Formats: sequence, structure tokens, C-alpha cells
Amino acid sequence: MIELRGVHKAFAGRPVLVDLDLRCDRGEVLFIIGTSGVGKSVTIKHLVGLLRVDAGEIWLDGRRIDALPERAFHAIRRRVAMVFQGATLFDSMTLAENVALPLRKHGRMRAAAALADARRRLDEVGLADFVDRYPAELSDGMRKRGAIARALTLDPEVVLFDEPTTGLDPINARRVDRLIRELADRRGVTAIVVSHDLASIFAIADRIAFLYQGGVRACGTPAEIRGSDDPVVQQFIQGRASGPMETPGF
Repeated sequence: MIELRGVHKAFAGRPVLVDLDLRCDRGEVLFIIGTSGVGKSVTIKHLVGLLRVDAGEIWLDGRRIDALPERAFHAIRRRVAMVFQGATLFDSMTLAENVALPLRKHGRMRAAAALADARRRLDEVGLADFVDRYPAELSDGMRKRGAIARALTLDPEVVLFDEPTTGLDPINARRVDRLIRELADRRGVTAIVVSHDLASIFAIADRIAFLYQGGVRACGTPAEIRGSDDPVVQQFIQGRASGPMETPGF
């Protein structure tokens, strides 16, 4: 479904991604993990045109997209939705109005129909009793689930999640995990998840890609990553302060 081939990206001359190769199959839940600043969020932002590669190729469902003009990315973003770390709901709108917004803007639905659809989608993520609340009246976990409901309004084929469980208590984090897993299992949605949350990573991932020094250091199933004999991978998953990642520069 998605493939990155030899992707390079630098900021102010500092390399972040270096000859990165990564594939995600249709209907798969792929986690991208690694230390802070290694380029996880940078990687997924390329998939919706928020960043452009310095070199390399990005393919979506057999079509190369990295060189598309901005206007062409409008159609890509209908197929590939992104849930940002901060939820990014509009404070002046109720939860239902936030979720209805893409339906009104891109789906050309009338306000009443869009709100009815938004309420249905909020019910699917367990927020039926909070549709008329404003973001400030909701917990972090509710806002995250509301953002997921909004991302699903246009029925995307791929959803990108940037640190979806950061800042959540364990119960709400597992609720978000369950939503992501159900998207793949029940709807066939392809999910790419950037995360540091080891509980999420090993509970719901089909495969895990470990980024280090600009590229994919290891990629495999949760069992394969757990059993890796790579000391860098083991230092990360064990959370050890000392080890080869003490001097991670290029």
C-alpha cells in the first residue's frame, strides 16, 4: 500500500532521514519506533505532503506521489488521513461540529446531515454522550478519540497516527489501541503509528520498524523485535540508559 524508497531528508544541513526504505502492506498496523528526534514523525508527514523529500521516492498504492504538486495532494489526503499528537480540535466548535467539518467542506453535505453522520461516528468511538461538549470540557483521551472519529469521516484507506497515546492514562491509552486495531481488523484500514508506548507497540502491531541514525535499523513482527540480537534494539525496548545509543550521531 505504501512504500518509501531511498528517502533522504535534512533540516538546515542536518540529516534526519538517510536512504530510508520502508514498506507498509494494505490492512497492516505498522508501528514506527525509535528515540526522540530520530525522524518518526518526519517520515509520516511526507506521506501527506506536509514535508517533501530531498531525494528518494514515495509510492501509494502503485502510484508515485512524492513529486505531485500541492493541488494533487488534496485527493491523497482524502485517502490518507492523519491524527496529530495534539488532537487539533477547534475550541470554538462542539465535538460533533468538529467531526462534521470535513463532511461539510469536502463531502459537500448539508449541516444537518453532516452532524447526524458525525454523531454516528462519535458513537463508534464511545463518545455518544459527549457530542455537544466543547474540547475544553473533554479529557485528553476523549479529544484523541474525537480526532480519530474526525479522521475517519471521509472513509480513508490509510490513517497515520502521531503518538496517539502520549499523555493518556493506561485505560484511555488501551481504548485508543483497541480503536486502531479494530480499524484494521473490521474495516481493512492501513494504519501507520508513531509511538514510544511499548505496551501499545507489542499489543497491537503487525510489524514494527525501528528507526536509528536516519534509516530502518530493524523491521519485523513484535516477536522478532523482542527477540532481536541487535544491542541497539535491545537497549531501546529494555529502556536502558547505557549502551550503544549513548553516542547516536551520524
